[in-house]
Amino acid sequence: MTKSAGQQFNRRAFLAGTAAVLGAPALAQSVDGQETVEIERDISTVVRRNISSFRTLDWQPHFSNLNNGAILVDITSRALHYWEESGAYHLFPSSVPLTEDLTRRGRTKVIRKVEGPSWRPTPSMRKRNPEWPDFVGPGPDNPLGTHALYLSWQYYRIHGTHDTRKIGRRSSNGCIGLYNEHIAQLFAMTKVGTQVLLI
Repeated sequence: MTKSAGQQFNRRAFLAGTAAVLGAPALAQSVDGQETVEIERDISTVVRRNISSFRTLDWQPHFSNLNNGAILVDITSRALHYWEESGAYHLFPSSVPLTEDLTRRGRTKVIRKVEGPSWRPTPSMRKRNPEWPDFVGPGPDNPLGTHALYLSWQYYRIHGTHDTRKIGRRSSNGCIGLYNEHIAQLFAMTKVGTQVLLI
């Protein structure tokens, strides 16, 4: 069954008019001989997450034991896996570094835990973003969110974020970010000395 030219025009006019009302440009395109209208959106407001790639993992290929628990961060799937000493398993979506040159992989451990952390940009962040403040105290403007796990690698943290759009994306300057409610859970379970592996 085919639509009349009048019906096609009315649909196109409706879509184009809707796009204009929403402030988005409409693009006409031909697909299989039928003209369609696509609405172009500002991609900076589109949040893409890769939740479909989250999968449970076994700890044994990555750690020799679960003494003090174990954290595995999978940069590719943007997920943090945590095993308690008892073997209980937790999976959290995370943000990961923006680029490969900001990404560090390998073994480290939790050396400090801070609730209500303060934040200072690293020297390399200051070079890239000289307009950033020198210091941000605890609170809603703090990039480290509500809790932070400091790693043995200088400047690297697993922390919360008040900007929930970052989770599931390449959005950090090197750290691993979690939703504030998830970092609070992880913070309560982890110990100083918890082993951490980034792959």
